[in-house]
Amino acid sequence: MRVVIVTESFPPDVNGVAHCTLQTARHLVARGHEPLVIAPAPAGTTTASRRDPSDAPETDAPCPVLRVPSLPLPGYPQVRVALPGRRLTTALAAHRAELVHLAGPFVLGARGMAAAARLGLPAVAVYQTDLAGYARTYLGTGENTAWRRMRAVHSAADRTLAPSTAALRDLTGHGVPRVRLWPRGVDTVRFRPALRDEPLRRRLAPGGETIVGYVGRLAPEKHVGLLAGACALPGVRVVVVGDGPSEASLRTGLPGAVFLGRRTGDDLARVFASLDVFVHTGPYETFCQTVQEAMASALPVIAPAAGGPLDLVDHGRTGLLVPPLDARAVADVVAALAADPARAAAYGATGRAAVEGRTWQAVGDQLLDHYDEVLRDRTAVAA
Repeated sequence: MRVVIVTESFPPDVNGVAHCTLQTARHLVARGHEPLVIAPAPAGTTTASRRDPSDAPETDAPCPVLRVPSLPLPGYPQVRVALPGRRLTTALAAHRAELVHLAGPFVLGARGMAAAARLGLPAVAVYQTDLAGYARTYLGTGENTAWRRMRAVHSAADRTLAPSTAALRDLTGHGVPRVRLWPRGVDTVRFRPALRDEPLRRRLAPGGETIVGYVGRLAPEKHVGLLAGACALPGVRVVVVGDGPSEASLRTGLPGAVFLGRRTGDDLARVFASLDVFVHTGPYETFCQTVQEAMASALPVIAPAAGGPLDLVDHGRTGLLVPPLDARAVADVVAALAADPARAAAYGATGRAAVEGRTWQAVGDQLLDHYDEVLRDRTAVAA
């Protein structure tokens, strides 16, 4: 099958859309399909370029990648926004695409949807980002506008794939048709408890403190400042992994926390395995891949009872869910797990067992089933 993946983000970007798109492209190639990825050009690139894996080793791209010109999002330069252009339709036709996969469609994805429609190609849209929540966080308004935009794009697709039951409810509740569930995989070989690094732990917590970690972007919508109460707990060391526009304010607002910056690959897996407790603070996650990576690392998880974590965290078995945006609740459950390491370890072991079957290979095959159903439906209508 010849597939064009139009994505709002791709490595070297580090986020859920980029990671899922890379894993999707890898799986398509592994199963003998021929994908082409179309993505915004990263920082430092001013012109569109056609790349193959040997041209783009920094992305570990398994297939050709067409980069289109982009600009940084004002106030958040890590996020790139594709500029208008006419190359999408040409690229789809040149690749002889049989299906278009839209990853987190909003700007470039909307143009990809329009190009697919012009060429009469089926399209599968993957919902990955709570843009209405982001509008609420950054603008204090604009939720309805964001939903109108998302509804228009997703309604034009043959199928929309939601990563969690909460996301599926949001989409159907806002009038998006033909929504199905498609979760995310996790690399349980890379993320594993055996990577626990005692020298690293001694550097992070020289007094033998319980190490409580957050991994993710440092941005307003993530509400990492909710960890301030945990920073004040005796015998607890907060470790923050990631970068973003909120880093400077968080360094001030989380006294005593250790900031490790962006970590990826095996280095990130080693940090995960060296934590004692994982905390995610953002209430707008459509899935929350770092929760799965923490579970694969046999960590107990603390997360808000909202969005994607509701599917991932089995409260009282693999971790604890807390009311969203409740700093006191976060501090209380951190203190409870720090005081009961046996309970924390039991949650972590159960979490590891829960994700062992959620491989990217299994999830990728589910995606191919969705593709096949969409293509069959198109053939039936044409007949």
